[in-house]
Amino acid sequence: MPSEVALLESRTLRADHAGRVDVLEKVRALRLLPDGIHLSTEAVAQYFEVPTEAVNSIVKRHRDELHSNGLRTLKGAELQAFEMANLAISKDGRASSYPQGRAHLRLFTRRTVLNIAMLLRDSEVARCVRTYLLDTEEAPRTVIASDPRYDGLEHRVTDLEGSMARIGPALQELGPVLRRMSVRLESLDLRMETMDRRLEAVDVRLDGVDRRLDATNRVVGAMSVRLTDLSEDVADIQRRLPRPPDPRRRRRR
Repeated sequence: MPSEVALLESRTLRADHAGRVDVLEKVRALRLLPDGIHLSTEAVAQYFEVPTEAVNSIVKRHRDELHSNGLRTLKGAELQAFEMANLAISKDGRASSYPQGRAHLRLFTRRTVLNIAMLLRDSEVARCVRTYLLDTEEAPRTVIASDPRYDGLEHRVTDLEGSMARIGPALQELGPVLRRMSVRLESLDLRMETMDRRLEAVDVRLDGVDRRLDATNRVVGAMSVRLTDLSEDVADIQRRLPRPPDPRRRRRR
């Protein structure tokens, strides 16, 4: 069984233990971000009971190794999308977001935290993780080797951890797309509302035209009746008037 010093000094040895993220929760509870996958720098420092500068120092010295185990740094639009997609809800039910105005945000997975536990020297919690990791190394491996039901279990757990780490970035990339679709749908709703208002105005104008046509038809109908009455009156007057004398009869006399 390797010693704690060997674990601190050998990247290859640390890589052999990178999948044993289960020991973290057995030593102490992790304070995950609302996405359930990542931790912030402050949460990692709180877990190991060290200042955040100690965690940042480990990141600077072992950046490539930590990146291979899931460390990510968000900036700009990617950071804004992550903060919007992971709005935290406090215990009293009120919504509270991450601190505004930060230039970047480091995200640590469980594998990254375990990696730091195998690198951080001045932390009692990190020592406990390393001790637990080394003390429990032989027994689980013996059980796995002797029982075919556990064949490839550690490999599958490692793959699952990597898949979970990839889900977060996928959701973050999906966030801006959903926001753009939402903006386009809102614009379409506004255009539809404008179209509805215009159609309502056209309906009102058509109703006015219909009312005017009805009034015109009534007027025309009344004029037609009146003209008919006048024609009958004129005909009746003509029948009642005496006929004028025939001038030819006068000449004969």
